[in-house]
Amino acid sequence: MAVPILSEYVAARYGHEPLAVVSPDAGRIKVAEDWASRLGGAPLAFIHKTRDINRPNETVANRVVGEVAGRMCVLVDDMIDTGGTITKAADALMAEGAKGVIIAATHAILSGPAVERLQRCSAREVIVTNTLPISPDAEFDGLTVLSIAPLISAAVKEVFEDGSVTSLFGGRA
Repeated sequence: MAVPILSEYVAARYGHEPLAVVSPDAGRIKVAEDWASRLGGAPLAFIHKTRDINRPNETVANRVVGEVAGRMCVLVDDMIDTGGTITKAADALMAEGAKGVIIAATHAILSGPAVERLQRCSAREVIVTNTLPISPDAEFDGLTVLSIAPLISAAVKEVFEDGSVTSLFGGRA
C-alpha cells in the first residue's frame, strides 16, 4: 500500500489549496478517510454511481455526494485499469464546480483505452506509483510516477531491526 508516498506528494504539491478527498464510489470510503486524515482532515466526498446491466464493466457517475465546489479534489483509488470509472468521476467533479481534480492511484495497469481516457479527462494530474512497470508508450503529459523504493527500503530496515512494517502504514496493514 503506497498511500504514504502518494499522500505526501499531494500534501507537498497541493496542500496549500482547499482540498477535498473523493472516493470514486461508496465502497472506497475507508481509503478516502485515511487520505483525508493524512491531508489534515480534508472533507470527504464520493461519487454515487450505478452500473449498466446491459454493458459489462461500464458505470455511470450519477452524482457527487459531498461539498467539492471551489476545492482541489483528490480522487483516490487503488488502481487504474481502463480508466473509465475514474475519468467519469473526474469529469463529474468538475461539473459540480471543483477547482481542479488530481487522480491518485497505487497501481497503474493502464490497459486498453486508459491512456487516451486519462489524457482527455479533466484531471490536472494523474499520480501513480511504480508498483507495475509503465511502458514508454503509456506515458503522457500530466502523468507523475512515484517510486515505491523508499517504502520497500523502510520495510526491509524494519524487518532486519525487528521493527514493525505495519508502522510504515500508520498502523494499518
